[in-house]
Formats: sequence, structure tokens, C-alpha cells
Amino acid sequence: MKVALQWFSLFLAIITLVIFLTINSVWLYWLNVKVGRLSHIVELSTSRIMENYLQLLAYLQLPWVTKLDMMDFPTSPSGLQHFIDVKHLFLVNNSVLIITIWPAVRFLRTLSVKKMLWKLIRPFQTAALVPVLAGLLMLVNFNQFFVDFHKILFRNSDWLFDPRFDPVILVLPETFFSQCFILAFGLFELIMLWGVWRGKRTFLDK
Repeated sequence: MKVALQWFSLFLAIITLVIFLTINSVWLYWLNVKVGRLSHIVELSTSRIMENYLQLLAYLQLPWVTKLDMMDFPTSPSGLQHFIDVKHLFLVNNSVLIITIWPAVRFLRTLSVKKMLWKLIRPFQTAALVPVLAGLLMLVNFNQFFVDFHKILFRNSDWLFDPRFDPVILVLPETFFSQCFILAFGLFELIMLWGVWRGKRTFLDK
């Protein structure tokens, strides 16, 4: 039972860490603003768009920020409800990360001290297939993948923004979200590959 909980905590920590890093990849959004020339779409400077985006991120991730107040983008009641739902999900993710990160590090440290990191090989090899399969689904039809993703996480259609009432959607292009998925899958895959490599090194270090 204890071992199962250790593995469970390890994978929860990895998944929530990947999500946290992806959410906070402000550099990726900045690239989308520049390359997508979003400043021309909403007639705002890149720095101004980034300020609005950081205000949105602060609302979504900081428990003490209880009011969404972007400088240049008003929010409709349904849009606000969607952001409230997203905020709840982000806070749950961050809470799980905080709870599991230390047990996960301690578990890895124990395996390292006992020269048992080889135990990572099979579980990490299996888990590494998940991003590949998800990536294939995205390549086949990202729109459907994106819709199904929202249907799983949300029980309403508030995520279907109308730019007339929620103009922030104009600076949150679909390409940005697809890149976020790619980044998350890539980070997870790198961690899995590291675990397999580190596990195999255990045999060489003996």
C-alpha cells in the first residue's frame, strides 16, 4: 500500500508540475503575441496585451486575487463564470503539486540511495506512450480534441466565447492553446525519458 502511494504521489507531482510550468510559460504567450501580430487585431501594444495577460494569470492562480479586472478586456457573466471554473482547476492543480512534490522527491531520493532507480524504467516507459497517443489525436483533429477536452473538464458551454462580449478571446488564439498542449506533452515526455535514462544508468554505476 505504501509503495503504491509513493508511485501515485510521484506521478501526480510530475503531472501537476508539468501543468504548472505550462501555465506559467509567459514566454510562449509573448511569442504568440509577436508572431501572430495580435497587437494589430486589438489595436494594443504588445506590452499592453502582456499586462492584461498577466492580470488574467494572477486572477487564475492566486487565491487572494478574487476579482478579475483586466485593463482593456471586459468580461461577460458567462465568460467570468468560465474563468472562475478555470481558477478552481488551477488552484486544485497547484495544491496537489504542493502536497505531492516533497513525497515525490523523497521517494526518488530513496530509490537513488538504494541504487534502485532501475525501477523507474518500466513505469516511465509505459507512461511515455501517453503524450505520443495524445499528440496523434491532436494531429488528426485538434479542433475536436480541444472541444472534447473542454467537455471533459467543464459541464457548461461558457468556454465558447463571443468576441463581442469577451474580446479577450481575440488575444487567446487557438494556436496558442495547441502549443500549450505540445509544450505540456513535451515536458512530460522529457521527464519520462530522463527517468528511463537514469534508471538504466543504475546498472552502469554498479
